[in-house]
Amino acid sequence: MKTATNNLPVSALPNLGPKSALMLAEVGIRTIGELRAIGAVRAYARVKESGRKRGASLNMLWSLAAGLDGRGWQDVSEEEKERLASEYRALRR
Repeated sequence: MKTATNNLPVSALPNLGPKSALMLAEVGIRTIGELRAIGAVRAYARVKESGRKRGASLNMLWSLAAGLDGRGWQDVSEEEKERLASEYRALRR
């Protein structure tokens, strides 16, 4: 199933609307396959590093991670949120 969706635009994922898709496209991530290859944390880091201050909150990170699993961002547990945030902080060091 995952490979069948790789060529779809990131906007086809749950949680990701046009604004998030545009932010991702601006950093070279346009398809689900590209997002899957780089991963939610690195994709979020690219958006943040691009200077995007508006719209690139931690909710975007939760949405990316959950969307890749076909879940809503509300389904991301507190433990998973902390793990994702820790991974992001580790990338910034």
